[in-house]
Amino acid sequence: LPPDVNLRLLDPPKRRGAVTRTEPPKTVEIEGPLGKASVQLPPFVSYKIDETAKKATLSVLDKASRNQREMWGTTRSYLQNHILGVSEGHTAILRLVGVGYRATVEPSAITVKPEYPGQHFVSLKVGFTHPIELPIPMGVKASTPLPTRILLEGIDKEVVNSFAASIKKWRKPEPYKGKGIFVNEETIKLKAKKIK
Repeated sequence: LPPDVNLRLLDPPKRRGAVTRTEPPKTVEIEGPLGKASVQLPPFVSYKIDETAKKATLSVLDKASRNQREMWGTTRSYLQNHILGVSEGHTAILRLVGVGYRATVEPSAITVKPEYPGQHFVSLKVGFTHPIELPIPMGVKASTPLPTRILLEGIDKEVVNSFAASIKKWRKPEPYKGKGIFVNEETIKLKAKKIK
């Protein structure tokens, strides 16, 4: 664990008069310099934290059960991604490759209404007759260091990558000219032209 990150296990809320067969999931709250995040733990995953060594360990009730082993690794990955998110943050860099392809971050949009106050929009010019305006989700910060680059930063890796994919879908990389929107270090193998 990084030194400036705190983990706290929150017990599920007690329900009065309601009896259920399944145990409600526990929640781990992660707090760091960039913000807060929380991860739900399945009922069969137990969580221990060693404050002196700054280490967190996960274990399952039955190591022979395939489902529990799978969720053991998945839960560990979710926890690790959220710890990295609140301490360093997650980033995605998008490259716009093509003649005249440009991107800007605008405070307002013509075609889309804001979902929350102060929302910004990514405006893409990628070969259509009109600019494409995409609302930036809450918790994600977008900037354009170059007209052909978009830098996305945020705490939640899933939200950052999902927004990067929604930008990419407007111009997926094509294999003949190599034009399109590339995410992070993505490349594409070019094909030869079909000659009859």
